[in-house]
Amino acid sequence: MEPLQYIALRERPQLKDRAAAWFSEKWGVPKEAYQRCMEAYLSGETPNGWYLCLDGNAIAGGLGVIENDFHDRKDLAPNVCAVYTEPDYRGRGIAGRLLNLAVDDMRAKGVSPLYLLTDHTGFYERYGWEFLCLAQGDGEAQMSRLYVHR
Repeated sequence: MEPLQYIALRERPQLKDRAAAWFSEKWGVPKEAYQRCMEAYLSGETPNGWYLCLDGNAIAGGLGVIENDFHDRKDLAPNVCAVYTEPDYRGRGIAGRLLNLAVDDMRAKGVSPLYLLTDHTGFYERYGWEFLCLAQGDGEAQMSRLYVHR
């Protein structure tokens, strides 16, 4: 059994279209929106990144870092988004490793802190994220938890 690989998309830019389709399937956001963000990252237009966990050729998990375009605290950016681990891979620390990879990669580019909007309680704290405040997600009736990683 081959070990899981954790990569920044820039290490394998040929995965862009597959990754965009995968994120689109998980979150119901048009594939083109992910492609645009990934192209901006791969071209160096933005330092924000995309990160994947690979099991051979299969995407086991992923997340992105984007500017804030999805909650009312526009002053808090950039934001981790689209955190997802395939059900068969959950409970193996994949999301935590991806979060740490993103935080370390962004910090190496001089970008810190990062923010994250979620309905989860108790998960992100395990990886150094601190609750900051409540925020209103675009199109959401309920307030969500906004975390920061400094």
